[in-house]
Amino acid sequence: MANSAQARKRARQAVARNKHNSSLRSMLRTSIKRVRQAVEAGDQAAANEVFRKTSSVIDRVADKNIIHKNKAARHKSRLAAAIKSLGASA
Repeated sequence: MANSAQARKRARQAVARNKHNSSLRSMLRTSIKRVRQAVEAGDQAAANEVFRKTSSVIDRVADKNIIHKNKAARHKSRLAAAIKSLGASA
């Protein structure tokens, strides 16, 4: 248990930050899943539209250091490649 006022405040801040960051991480995962679902459905137009929104979410989360910028780039690259493969297979 925190013994000083400063330590108690830091503990409160950590809880609040964790709640906020968890919310952002959940939003990120959900948006990535939406793109994957559109790809699995085979709808390239819908996948492109969802990917555009997801790219924005990924960049926002990376800018806030919730995930590393390289991880953000990897997600965007793999999702784009999955969408591109829909056009090649059609």
